[in-house]
Amino acid sequence: MNLLDQFFILIAVALLSITVLRNFRINDKMAPLWYGLMVVMLVRMAAVAYDGATLTSAFNIEILGFNMHWQFNALSWFFAIITVVAALASAIFMSGDWGRQYRELYEGQGGNYGLLQLALILNVASMLLLLASGDLLSLFIGWEFVSWASFLMMVLMPSKTAKKAAVKYVVYAMFGAMALLAALAIIYSNSVSFSGSLEFEQITQVFAGMDKGPQFSLALLFFIAFAIKMGLLPFHLWQAVAYAETPGPGAAFLGAISSRMGLFAMIIVIIQFIGLGHLQGMSIGLPFINMQTLLAWIAALTTIIPTYIALQQHDAKRLLAWHGVGQGGYMLLGLIMFDSIGSAGGLMHVLNHASYQAALFLTVVAVVYRTGTSDLNKLGGLVTQMPLSFLVMLIGIIGLAGLPPMNGFVSKWMVYRSLLLNGEPLLFVAAVLGTLGTILSVYKLIHNTFLGQLRVEHQNIREVPWSMMVPMLGLSAIVFITGFMPGLILPWIASVQETIGLPVIIHHLGGIEYAKGGLDMIWVSGILFYGFGVGALIFYFLGSKAKRVHQYDNYAGGHFLSADVKYHYSNNFYPGLMHLIGDWYRGSFKWMEQVIVSALSFVSKLFENMYRSRQPVMLLVIVVVVALFSIYKNTAGVSS
Repeated sequence: MNLLDQFFILIAVALLSITVLRNFRINDKMAPLWYGLMVVMLVRMAAVAYDGATLTSAFNIEILGFNMHWQFNALSWFFAIITVVAALASAIFMSGDWGRQYRELYEGQGGNYGLLQLALILNVASMLLLLASGDLLSLFIGWEFVSWASFLMMVLMPSKTAKKAAVKYVVYAMFGAMALLAALAIIYSNSVSFSGSLEFEQITQVFAGMDKGPQFSLALLFFIAFAIKMGLLPFHLWQAVAYAETPGPGAAFLGAISSRMGLFAMIIVIIQFIGLGHLQGMSIGLPFINMQTLLAWIAALTTIIPTYIALQQHDAKRLLAWHGVGQGGYMLLGLIMFDSIGSAGGLMHVLNHASYQAALFLTVVAVVYRTGTSDLNKLGGLVTQMPLSFLVMLIGIIGLAGLPPMNGFVSKWMVYRSLLLNGEPLLFVAAVLGTLGTILSVYKLIHNTFLGQLRVEHQNIREVPWSMMVPMLGLSAIVFITGFMPGLILPWIASVQETIGLPVIIHHLGGIEYAKGGLDMIWVSGILFYGFGVGALIFYFLGSKAKRVHQYDNYAGGHFLSADVKYHYSNNFYPGLMHLIGDWYRGSFKWMEQVIVSALSFVSKLFENMYRSRQPVMLLVIVVVVALFSIYKNTAGVSS
């Protein structure tokens, strides 16, 4: 029994333990231990993954003549360690005071803490099953498990908004699953002549024997399935609300890694097995627009539009959730360049985003735990009451904004550099515009939460307990350390690049070596800290003219400020910008979403009437026969 089989047994035992003990308080202490053991097991597997070897499980299942098997390589390990660490942080956070408050507030009103613990382990188990898939059928089954496990976590907040968002997610997920299933059917029908299997390698063989039109159709089906899970444009409208309405630490976990399962599948199918040659060979109308160009611009627009939608948000969780959508664009944009520096930046951004997104979400949940609200217009001045939480958010927003010395700067810099080296100045400008919007909105987040005027009702709150603070500080440490010394994780990035057939990045402890300009974060961070140190010396030892006063011993606009004056200039942040882009947003994507919702409502009503009719069986037979005939004609046309 190899390490992968032992890992699967550990996951199964953890799932059984949490299922049985979920309604007992002992599970609060046991659940983090299980995730900790998973981290230990992954560390044991790291040497194998680093060497480029593949672990194959002895567990095989045969369904309808298809042999499903599971394996672990460097790509699987990379996504798995991020998944389990994010789950560990969420489990520790919810194991103490937060869990007790959740029970007190929501038990009996639709919330269920034991079910939330179960939903977390189900998500982890489903994601690890997906990451270990060794063929297209096991990928599809893992994909479905991930979708329904995510849905279970989303519905555990007792509000109509949460339920509605979860249902919207399911609609999108089912549409994506049908697109993936159709793609698998085409792959199988076109591979019958030489093997008739659903191995990953069949994708390359099928594409090689297809004309340009069918190639584009198959690639489009795969892209739709994976883009829905990633939240790429134009399939992004479900993600932000669904993640924002998920209960506390669950939102941090989903926001950190769940949608990246779509990127994992896209790496395997589109980047590894379809490849650059086929993408460039699929022209779209005009000869200078091919599938690679289309994917790059979809990724670029995903970095911009959701980011500026985040500017409209007055709820901290929704603001972060919208940024989670936008950050996926940077990941795909780097990978789709197919070079060493861009793909390394895209892969590294998966880890970087997971670390600071989870830290930021947990910080917002901590603020909600103390204040009862995530409304940015009802917060402010909390830095004096929650200084450690402020520090975590400060580190997190620097990473999210892509500024040194945090890890977000490293991965974004590599993506920018790749775009310039590949002669893509317009894509570079688009990526920079996304970063500009991020900087504007994260300033709004930290200012409205921790800076400005402290409200009277928040004067007696204090810092959150250590059960919540430890995972927040731990994630912050990852954000800083991997930014200061990115060479700690770049060897794993290089192993992933080698596994999926991309050029390998040359790296050192401080960053990367590149003939046309490298990066050394140790020097960058050292110079940055030196500048701050000189500024601090001048301020504290040469200035000596500052006078500390109470926030109410002050004035603005000729009026003295007191507790009854609602002075908070960040209220309704950036209204002018929202006035400019609001109508355009509502007139495009809102309209598109309404069209989709109306069409689905019509279809659902049609089926409802069919089921309520006197002869539902006959009608069902007619629908199934017509659908099967259409599928047969389409697959026959593609085969010919």
